[in-house]
Amino acid sequence: MLYTAIDYHRKYSVVRTEDATGNRVCSARIDQNEPAAFAGYFAGLPEPSRVVLEACWNWGWLYDLLGECDQVADRVLSHPYKTRLIADAQIKTDGLDTKALCTLLRGNLIAAVHAPSPATRARKYVIRQRMCWVGMRTRLRNRIHALIARQRGLERPQFSDQFGKKGLHWLKGLTLPAPDGELLAQDLKALALLGELIRELEKQTLAENALDPAAAHLQSLPGVGPILAAVMVTEIDGIGRFHRADKLCAYAGLAPTTHASGGHVHHGRMLPFCNKQLKWAFIEAAWVAIGCSDYFGQLYRQHRARGKKANIAITSIARRMCRIAWQLLTQKRDFTPNLPKLILSPAAPRKD
Repeated sequence: MLYTAIDYHRKYSVVRTEDATGNRVCSARIDQNEPAAFAGYFAGLPEPSRVVLEACWNWGWLYDLLGECDQVADRVLSHPYKTRLIADAQIKTDGLDTKALCTLLRGNLIAAVHAPSPATRARKYVIRQRMCWVGMRTRLRNRIHALIARQRGLERPQFSDQFGKKGLHWLKGLTLPAPDGELLAQDLKALALLGELIRELEKQTLAENALDPAAAHLQSLPGVGPILAAVMVTEIDGIGRFHRADKLCAYAGLAPTTHASGGHVHHGRMLPFCNKQLKWAFIEAAWVAIGCSDYFGQLYRQHRARGKKANIAITSIARRMCRIAWQLLTQKRDFTPNLPKLILSPAAPRKD
């Protein structure tokens, strides 16, 4: 068995192959990351090889390409931030990086990360595209708020939603001095275009959710809508990867760091290395759940009554929801709140 490391960059890649004793078998620099050059490199190896590459910019296409090569026996996706041997090096070059990765691969010491399937990655791209457009829409709405606020003497009606039907009708009917009038017209056009793009992506997400039972189970959880359910399903990518609910909480960054030494145990901030999108989804769902669910609302108020700050209390709610989500996906069922049973005692005899 051979061991190959790929130091992948945007415009080129450096490849190094070693045998079981650490001797260099072959190495190459592949300019422009041509797929044919990668295929030719592995076709020229005398034996099958395990391959490691870091989960860096646009790693997906190269990971899929390696899976199509006959001489690639196994693919390992390395966590770039946990590869301390490379990160802490005082002298760092592409050649040294590949040699270090080969050494870690031979010793089975790679901090591997999960590699989603091409279908899951495609679904993630759609969801994250929508998140990008929603962020741009929020910034654009803030610009419109600032534009309206700087108009002197403008009487502004009160709307429940400034960008609802009535609010947009009022904005379109405004006549403002130059250049604010033209700027407002451009902002409204861009806002309408972003709304159309977001709705198109939401339709695609809803169609994919209809074919995914896991998304339906998560949508039964209070505070979880179609978009958040899609984010959770794609980021989890199979609940079988997590044997316990604690593992899922740690992956989502909803578990505190723990430092234990000399009989003293200290719990600190939330885990820094986590799935940011999954953490965001559970936090957003928790804020909605405390307003629409008696169970989560009472739990949140209990944390606040104990002196916990709002962000700490809501993180506790998100962690509880994450544990419940693990149960729903593992048992393949919907959420059913367990209400306490009322025990009715027999009526006491009436005393006249």
